Amino acid sequence: MIDFRRRIHVSLLTLPDSMASPVSGLFDVFQSVGLKDLLGEDAPSDPPFEIEIVAQNRSVVGTASGLPITPHRAIEEVDRTDIVIVPAMMVSDMEWVTGRYPEAVEWLLSMHKKGATLCSACSGVLLLAETGLLDGRDATIHWAFAPTFQRNFSRIRLRLEEVLIVAGKREEFVMAGAGASWHDLALYLVARHAGSATAQAVARFLLLQWHKDGQAPYVPFSPPIDHGDAVVGDLQEWLKAHYMVASPVEEMVHRSGLPERSFKRRFTKATGFSPIAYVQHTRIEVAKRRLERTDDSVDEIGWSVGYEDASYFRRLFKKFT
Repeated sequence: MIDFRRRIHVSLLTLPDSMASPVSGLFDVFQSVGLKDLLGEDAPSDPPFEIEIVAQNRSVVGTASGLPITPHRAIEEVDRTDIVIVPAMMVSDMEWVTGRYPEAVEWLLSMHKKGATLCSACSGVLLLAETGLLDGRDATIHWAFAPTFQRNFSRIRLRLEEVLIVAGKREEFVMAGAGASWHDLALYLVARHAGSATAQAVARFLLLQWHKDGQAPYVPFSPPIDHGDAVVGDLQEWLKAHYMVASPVEEMVHRSGLPERSFKRRFTKATGFSPIAYVQHTRIEVAKRRLERTDDSVDEIGWSVGYEDASYFRRLFKKFT
């Protein structure tokens, strides 16, 4: 049961790498909850959230967007809070460098120890992962940051298809995936602490969206190519131009010069995908781009990438996206 007798304190952690739009957007969402002029009868009788922007110190934060943000308090002044949100950050060359914000990491650990729910939006999970609290758990992130995330935090299970992940025994970790999925994070937290009716009212008024389809339609197929297996690498290059042939797996076996079972084991070891799954991913990736960029029908696109059975192609497309 939701307790409306006390306000939920929300701390938005803003850093020099933070993007300004999710900071301001999240701030506005939590500020709007409880404002009867905005939400009418769906607004709680008392504002359920107390929202503030916190930073490493009280100085103006330039942010990665170039938009200056003035924090309300420094993190050292915040002894206790209910919710911490690490908004999206712009990472140079899509490569995260650990140890950039040690004071912030220590503060996150301290807040978690005192019972706070730790949340992230988009690439903000990179900082959250530095605490070690996500080790052995599921997490999500913008797909473009997946390579650097996996290199730095191999103990965390990355689930790129998910827009929102809630983890922990107390459900004390909440992570949102790409870009505008901070909408999902905000609405989830509002529903959790102020009720679903209030969350729906906020969504209607601010035109926020639940991204129910997940990130799968937007995640590009990016198989590993630095595995060191020259034979498999050559076949990957060949398939880029020949994915539409009638029997691509048979052709790859022939080109490899290996026994079929040996080829399949070697290919799977190098890429992480069975040959048939790799072909399917490749074809669906091309199909997604053609659907976005052309006026061709679904059946025409299915045929062009190698599927003569339109119904099978539709089922496969739905499965992968």
